Amino acid sequence: MGLKQTTFSVFSACAALTALLALAVILLGAYVRLSDAGLGCPDWPGCYGRLGVPSDQDAIAQANRAFPERPVETAKAWKEMAHRYLASALGLAIVLLALGAWRSRGRLPLGLPGVLVALVIFQGLLGMWTVTLRVMPTVVTAHLAGGFATLALLWWLALGQSGFRLADPAPALRRLRPWVWGGLVLVCMQVLLGGWTSSNYAALACTEFPTCYGGLWWPPTDFGEAFVLWRGTGIDYEFGVLGSEARTAIHLTHRLGALVVLLYVGALSLVILRRVRTGLAFGLGIAVVAALCLQLGLGVANILGHLPLAVAVAHNGGGALLVVVLVSLLHFLSPSRLPSGQAAGTDTTTASRNSS
Repeated sequence: MGLKQTTFSVFSACAALTALLALAVILLGAYVRLSDAGLGCPDWPGCYGRLGVPSDQDAIAQANRAFPERPVETAKAWKEMAHRYLASALGLAIVLLALGAWRSRGRLPLGLPGVLVALVIFQGLLGMWTVTLRVMPTVVTAHLAGGFATLALLWWLALGQSGFRLADPAPALRRLRPWVWGGLVLVCMQVLLGGWTSSNYAALACTEFPTCYGGLWWPPTDFGEAFVLWRGTGIDYEFGVLGSEARTAIHLTHRLGALVVLLYVGALSLVILRRVRTGLAFGLGIAVVAALCLQLGLGVANILGHLPLAVAVAHNGGGALLVVVLVSLLHFLSPSRLPSGQAAGTDTTTASRNSS
């Protein structure tokens, strides 16, 4: 293995590990949000004016005097600070990736690491605004979207330098690339709806499945209030400010979004599995089906179990997994960019099956 290929392999491994760290930040952020610890520290970037959580009695008394509207809850404060520490580690890792790409003298891509640095800086601002604007749903949802975007871009960066694909897919599969893009867009929209549902405390607006409550498929809703993106500052959004009909409208929209994703991505997966029977494309098709079924099952379990914390956090992880699998499929169907400079061949097994 030459020096250039070694550089690609090391960079790809570092990017993959950073993507894993991004996934951990997403899961921990979901845990913080779902355990109502998003305002465990009422200031930013410290916690009650400290780098750590006030622990002794004097420090707690001082913090309570400084923030009488938000007295210290040690357990919640540590959850929030753990998320901040981990997010800071992710930011540092992304900066180091960008520095590594810059120092490689053109052997590694500079554009995507630069975008990731800008994105993680903006994520830090969103984290600050989440606290200072008291978990405003628009900011919280944007923060979640930024986390998913960071994960997806890191994974794409890792795949691009890994030699992930050793042969080009057959033309019949490559023609599905726009449809995979469509599936990824739908999943991302559903992630946004999920963030909006969670940040507006609408996850339990419907307590039955497949009906909503009382055997009703479509109870009274208020869509006019449900999707107001800006309500001004100075409002404490913790535990929500919407009425029950607006929360029901949000919940039902999220359910309908899930149905659209299930039908579209499920049909896309079946098309892929019908066109190939072996190889990487087949494995990715199976992975999409598995991730889709897992996510659907977790969503139903959240409703029937009245939002168990572990299941709700796993639901966020399932969404991230679905995004990662679709990004992998999209990369597989993209024009060849093998880092070693070798020309990609043709997946002859796939081609022969599609010629019949």
